[in-house]
Amino acid sequence: MKIAILDDYQDAARRLACYPLLDGHEVKVFQSSTRGLGQLAIRLAPFDAVVLIRERTALSAALLAKLPNLKLISQTGKVSGHIDVAAATARGIAIAEGTGSPVAPAELTWALIMAASRKIVPYATNLKEGLWQTASTNPVLNGVGRVLHGRTLGLWSYGKIGKLVAGYARAFGMRVVVWGSEASRQAAIADGFEAAPSREALFEMADVLSLHLRLADTTRGIVTASDLARMKPDALFVNTSRAELVADGALESALKKGHPGMAALDVFTSEPLGPDSPLLRIPTVLATPHIGYVEQDSYELYFRAAFENIVQFAQGTPTNILNPEALGKR
Repeated sequence: MKIAILDDYQDAARRLACYPLLDGHEVKVFQSSTRGLGQLAIRLAPFDAVVLIRERTALSAALLAKLPNLKLISQTGKVSGHIDVAAATARGIAIAEGTGSPVAPAELTWALIMAASRKIVPYATNLKEGLWQTASTNPVLNGVGRVLHGRTLGLWSYGKIGKLVAGYARAFGMRVVVWGSEASRQAAIADGFEAAPSREALFEMADVLSLHLRLADTTRGIVTASDLARMKPDALFVNTSRAELVADGALESALKKGHPGMAALDVFTSEPLGPDSPLLRIPTVLATPHIGYVEQDSYELYFRAAFENIVQFAQGTPTNILNPEALGKR
């Protein structure tokens, strides 16, 4: 099969232990992204199968219509709204889903919380410029960091990642308060944490607030400007889930108004994020380039599953197919 691996920014796939699973196939790795429909269609037209790295490339109905050779979309992790499943099914294009782990994104969430709370990045950057114990040359921003012990972590949702983050917080002596569905709140209580009395209380109570919701039509823009306005002026807002969970422009406006005082972000509405992004110009924002799952063990897990699905499909024994009705259309 002719296989395209898309958006492998760091050319990491070829260095994975699982890459030899594709031996015998013709594989092309694309390190750069392209967004235009025409450009994508030209790039992908020759291929029988594509490997998607999470949601880095969206496959719309219009694009799929221009890919007559495409038989299989092998997704690293789960499909999350970036593929037009109905259109793929109608065209006889099978979609194979993979698996994932909450460990890497949970650890990155905690790393961001620690780094932002102790101002690690600006301290380290300024030290290289010869500035000792200087978080900022702006006196207003040159305050000291603070510990997490004794402070309140607010979690919106208590799924696999949220549970891990709550466990880290417990180890650091934090109070953990959870909001979300009734099931989330009850699960948190069963594990010895607290359920917030209301959504409003979650934002008001939290010294650190971290989102761990799935993106869906019901959660898109669920965090509003009024929610953020309730946060303390020294609170930290953390988002390693999906940028679209926050209403458009609400976070930028809230940070400029000083509620919350800081943000740590790994996800953005447009990725890769351009250097002219307004968020990157706000000095109280710590931003990383969507690396929550970009980690060696996670990549081995994600790509092994995606490659094994390709091998099984090529052998005529497709596995983990999201839309099995597509298999009988070719």
